[in-house]
Amino acid sequence: MDTVTKTSPLTVKPLREDLPFGARIAGLTPENIMDPAVRQQLNDVFIERGMIAFENVEQTAKMQVMISEVFGPLKDHPVKMVERLDNDTLPGVITIRTDPNAGMVEIDGKKLLTWQPWHFDHSYNNELNRAGVLRAEIIAPEGGLTGFCDGIQLYNDLPEDIKKKAEGVEVVYSLDLDYSRQPYGLPKNFKEISGKGAALAEAAKAIPRSVHPAVWTRETGEKVAHISPYGQREIVGKSHEEGAKLFAELWDAVEATITPYFHQWEPGDMVIWDNWRMLHMATGCDPKYDRIMHRTTIKGDYGLGRWETEPKAPAAAADAMA
Repeated sequence: MDTVTKTSPLTVKPLREDLPFGARIAGLTPENIMDPAVRQQLNDVFIERGMIAFENVEQTAKMQVMISEVFGPLKDHPVKMVERLDNDTLPGVITIRTDPNAGMVEIDGKKLLTWQPWHFDHSYNNELNRAGVLRAEIIAPEGGLTGFCDGIQLYNDLPEDIKKKAEGVEVVYSLDLDYSRQPYGLPKNFKEISGKGAALAEAAKAIPRSVHPAVWTRETGEKVAHISPYGQREIVGKSHEEGAKLFAELWDAVEATITPYFHQWEPGDMVIWDNWRMLHMATGCDPKYDRIMHRTTIKGDYGLGRWETEPKAPAAAADAMA
């Protein structure tokens, strides 16, 4: 997919030659991003590849918003305590920084800030946002990578018996993201030094838990394995013990099947990923380093999530939305 055409100012290359997902795009500017043909090309690449790493783009919040709006309208982050960059002129741009008060973990004896396990965003919501866009303001000199993996690749490479067990499974998620209540997806020799704070746990009590399918089918026909250990609580229709055993089996198989890409941030980078298809994670960085990221969230919904308090949509309706 190494392409550049006479009619497009963009250069499009694979993210990495051995990956079935992701693309690198160079040549995007504040001027040509308004070209309808360029916008269509960006959307086509995004649907096909699931994520795009933009290289050497203008590093402003305004440009981040312009890139985001190619793929859909912005959505404000649903958690009000999350830091915003500027609510008045740039609604929807949030800030992620190395703040010891926002949670610190230790892995293999090394303390890390902004570490997160594999997950998809807003699993704790009934609606699943379309995508996210990340931009680095301050890059840590070591660590601070963002990992991505592809749910289509995951499903295709899962053992057949696991595929059968995952079909029709609905997973219950909570906004309470305390690692002490997350028995899956944590590395060996993991320890939580400081949690995310009582405010998040209190906020979780104010909303119902959400439900999302472990496998779903895209309009383009591919099946997507899409589960997250982050905030996972139950399996619909199973006792807690049965659900825990099933989820552990599913997640162990998914984790063993992941073919990851870890993005090493460089000045001029922005990255967008399909939140309905991809999982992502953050490797964290040493607390002695500053690291500041800005993220936008893009509206949209695949139509298959619901609140736990709501009945499941009829099968015919769910199939039509898939």
